[in-house]
Amino acid sequence: MPETEWTSQLRRGVLELCVLRVLRDEPNYGYEIVTTFAGFGPLAAGENTLYPLLRRLKTDNHLETFSVDSPSGPPRQYYRITAAGRQRLTLLETEWKDMAVAVERCLNGGAS
Repeated sequence: MPETEWTSQLRRGVLELCVLRVLRDEPNYGYEIVTTFAGFGPLAAGENTLYPLLRRLKTDNHLETFSVDSPSGPPRQYYRITAAGRQRLTLLETEWKDMAVAVERCLNGGAS
């Protein structure tokens, strides 16, 4: 089924939350993050979507980077969540949960 503009906008809106969550437990490099999201169906994001988001999160001090030698090719740039990023993640998780509950209530005809 082709992606609609609505799905694309929704995905872009939650990618920040999901990137921070994926990096919460351990640092990772960009291509591996792309591969991780490929396994999440509608969250699949290509490099052209993910790398600008990673750069913005770094600029906003939510991520930091460091290099690790690669067994094949040039060193890899790894991303690690910062303390500010953990605070942002907590805020986004709360907002997401509140939004999901409200949407579910709406879809169920307003039932609690």
